[in-house]
Amino acid sequence: MNYSSFIVKISEDPLQRFLKENILLTEIIVKFPQVRNQKILRTVKVFIWGNVGEDIFKYLKKNDYLLIEGYISLQKNRNLSQNFSTDNQVQISARKIYPFL
Repeated sequence: MNYSSFIVKISEDPLQRFLKENILLTEIIVKFPQVRNQKILRTVKVFIWGNVGEDIFKYLKKNDYLLIEGYISLQKNRNLSQNFSTDNQVQISARKIYPFL
């Protein structure tokens, strides 16, 4: 995993769920606005743990811009009927998030 910074645009409203032992997880689907070729524009899942995610859920919405610092990882998507990897999904585990106005 690599620690990086990104400016992203929220493409869907944030979702929240509680994991074991009442750990709050907020998930946001974002896009990179600086990508010019729309055919390769991909979405990225951003995971925010704890109270920071609660503030994101309250104050930010679709089409807002964020500056995100966090760790990048790849999650293999699996085709359930054939049990093989079809694509990799980029995920970011956010450590710091700032609204970008």
